[in-house]
Amino acid sequence: MATNQHPLVQKGIHSAFVIGALLALGLLTRPLEAPAWQTVKSRQIELNLDGVEGALGQGLVIGVLGGFRTIVADFLWLQLNHDWEKRDRVKVDALARLVTTLDPRPDFFWINAARITAYDVPNWRIREEGGYATVPEARQRQLDHQQAEQAFVLLHRALEFHPNNPKIHLEFAQIYLNRLKDLEQAAAWFLSASHQRGAPFYAARIHAELLRRMDKNQEAYAFLKGLFLLLPNDNPYAQKDIVLERIRELEDELEIPAGLRFLPQLDFIQ
Repeated sequence: MATNQHPLVQKGIHSAFVIGALLALGLLTRPLEAPAWQTVKSRQIELNLDGVEGALGQGLVIGVLGGFRTIVADFLWLQLNHDWEKRDRVKVDALARLVTTLDPRPDFFWINAARITAYDVPNWRIREEGGYATVPEARQRQLDHQQAEQAFVLLHRALEFHPNNPKIHLEFAQIYLNRLKDLEQAAAWFLSASHQRGAPFYAARIHAELLRRMDKNQEAYAFLKGLFLLLPNDNPYAQKDIVLERIRELEDELEIPAGLRFLPQLDFIQ
């Protein structure tokens, strides 16, 4: 028989069901210790992460939660933010893996977890070792690479669920460029992002700019000419005039004779 319950009442019932399912799982499998759940009851955001991860590895938590996985993933993301504020990198790392395992569908979880891992955690570790004025640059670079590799592990897993999502490809590119200063890998990932459906126009332009910064002017010139012909004339975000400007700059740098220079479509020139 159908009942007309207030939405708040329904939400309360759903929440109670989730908590009850988790408690029952703990009693059956013992991966979740009683002190952790006691803390949850007292509204302190703390979990036995080793126990939860072990259960996830066996598929136990996922099987019991069913359709409530999204709710639990959101709760765990709140906890991740709580531990992020405390700069607890061990728990942040564990929770990032838990959240993306429970609900791999939102690219938000993958991208922001990768950013925390690649950008925030190296800064925390450097401060733990004495700060930027004390820690040698070689050690700082080592920490940057260690954390970037962990971020790449997350992003490679993300590609299993979102292979054609340009945001994931762009995140690889940004980490290689901004954190590791690896222009070659960054250029490759910007190019990969530009090939994905719905990719922002700037991904291709940055790829070309990175080619120029690597003194690959001939390659950049050929790429930009092809890009210009593919860009729409009626979309301001395509910045077709900027692409043509870059082409002209490269023609000057490469000393291309006037008769061999790129001739854009006549209907584009105003």
